[in-house]
Amino acid sequence: MERYLISVFSGLSGTEIISYGLIIFSAFIFVLLERFIPYNKGQKFFRDGFFDDLAFYTIAQNYILSIIIFSVILRVFQGPGNGASESLLDGVPIWIQLLFFTVSHDFYIYWMHRWQHKNRYLWRIHEAHHSPSKVDWLSGSRSHALEILINQTIEFAPIVLLSGSVEVIAYKGVISAVWGMFIHSNIDVNSGKLRFFINGPEMHRWHHSMGKGRNNNFSTKFAIWDWMFGTAFLPDTMKADIYGLKTYFPKNYFSQTIFAFRKFKPFRKNPEKAGIA
Repeated sequence: MERYLISVFSGLSGTEIISYGLIIFSAFIFVLLERFIPYNKGQKFFRDGFFDDLAFYTIAQNYILSIIIFSVILRVFQGPGNGASESLLDGVPIWIQLLFFTVSHDFYIYWMHRWQHKNRYLWRIHEAHHSPSKVDWLSGSRSHALEILINQTIEFAPIVLLSGSVEVIAYKGVISAVWGMFIHSNIDVNSGKLRFFINGPEMHRWHHSMGKGRNNNFSTKFAIWDWMFGTAFLPDTMKADIYGLKTYFPKNYFSQTIFAFRKFKPFRKNPEKAGIA
């Protein structure tokens, strides 16, 4: 086992080691904060679906999809004729590249996310993300494989197409992973005026609730999109407390993945009865 771990880590670049280290360290911090300042008290660490979310969604699915995205799909953007773009970002500092790609992708995700809640086909690959009845640092990893393929390809394709730095890809991945854990974490945070700009648990937990907030707060990293486009929901004296779907959803990873391709019921005017959020 020790030799295996050494062989695995010896094959990683310095940037990859730093990236994985930051993600693991952040997860540890969020777990601690959930114990000391919980948003919803009494929520168990090993809640329903914990092991599926960790073993299948976080580790197995992410590993397999990263190979497909970076070794197969994104190779299209590195094919013949792409050499002309090699100089587009030459001389642009990594932090500026990172800022640009983070903001632009977040803007895309906001609108894509809104569309997923309105379109019954896109909802099918998004509903798994809303299925956990307990929301915590790990539950955000529960996303259908097809949803990940679409969003991460769109996330990283522009960086590859414009020949952005390899470090930008790695650190962009870290930002997405850490921020995803943060906004889903069971942490009682009062960010004050920052809530108008930065998204956190206080807003995003409402998005996972069964109440009014579920069709609001679509932002991932920057809450400004919700405030700007009228989809913000943050009551002053209430907290979200009931999460999950109002309709049936399977309990294990494989059933959840296949469930997205079930037949549609006859369409009704009420979107909730039609199987849309």
